[in-house]
Amino acid sequence: MGVLRLAHVDVRTPDLDLSTAYYSEVLGLSVVRRDDDVAYLKCWDEEDHHSLRLRYDSRIGLDSFTFRVEAEDDLHDLEKKLEAYGCAVRRVSRGEAVGQGESIRFEIPSGQTMELVWELEKTGNLLGKLNPAPMPPPTLPGIAPPRLDHMLINAEEVGESYAFFRDVLGFRMTEQVLDANNHQLGVWLERSHSPHDIAIVNGPNGAMHHFAFWLDDWDHVRKAADILAYNGVQIDQGPTRHGVTRGNTIYFFDPLGIRNEVFTGGYSPDPDFPAITWTEDQFGRGLFYYENVVAQRFLRFHT
Repeated sequence: MGVLRLAHVDVRTPDLDLSTAYYSEVLGLSVVRRDDDVAYLKCWDEEDHHSLRLRYDSRIGLDSFTFRVEAEDDLHDLEKKLEAYGCAVRRVSRGEAVGQGESIRFEIPSGQTMELVWELEKTGNLLGKLNPAPMPPPTLPGIAPPRLDHMLINAEEVGESYAFFRDVLGFRMTEQVLDANNHQLGVWLERSHSPHDIAIVNGPNGAMHHFAFWLDDWDHVRKAADILAYNGVQIDQGPTRHGVTRGNTIYFFDPLGIRNEVFTGGYSPDPDFPAITWTEDQFGRGLFYYENVVAQRFLRFHT
């Protein structure tokens, strides 16, 4: 019971046409619905209505992010825990948000808007449920990831944010980075038995570092790099490997400057998996294991 998985990420863009073209033609997501000021997209193996919402706004950045809960009663139980913590919780009525039923929205300690929802409109994946093929058609454009995987947000007080996600929302820490005084510089948290569903790293409150899509293997990461280079997309880091999570990765920017990632590999933490700790002097190797160094742009650029 409780929080189940990441459902969708909602971002702002000052050029909706350009952003929609990039995420559909280069990333290879399907446009589910397009209105005058908003577009909804999803990956080929996702059942929900959408996993990414693009909203026109003069400011670029994160609107909110949404996690699904396991049972309808979880919304009520978590609402009480959030209010006891001191969060102002707003109920969102069924039909107010496209593709989902009733939800609750609140501001987390680091300033981002988070949403919890149980009922999501199920529109099905591209393969269907009767004698499906094991892979999508080769005619899909772009990178074509099967699903949204995780996101990373920033917090000025990582320890405070970690305590909130642990004590109020029931997340479990898989890895952390500590400074010389044992203060947390970064934490990786999960609910879906993956290396992380969300990570929190030291930075300005309210900011998002990136959101990431899953790929099935390292060869798909290599192919993604070819597609990005062919389309002139600015690659930030990679292809390379993380020490933290053990995953393989590429980071890159969409045309308006939002950082994306494609990710594969990692481990499946058992329920009694002990958290891994990295020290600040090894943070470079933890983030980029092959290079053992982190560019300042990677640490300091947020949206």
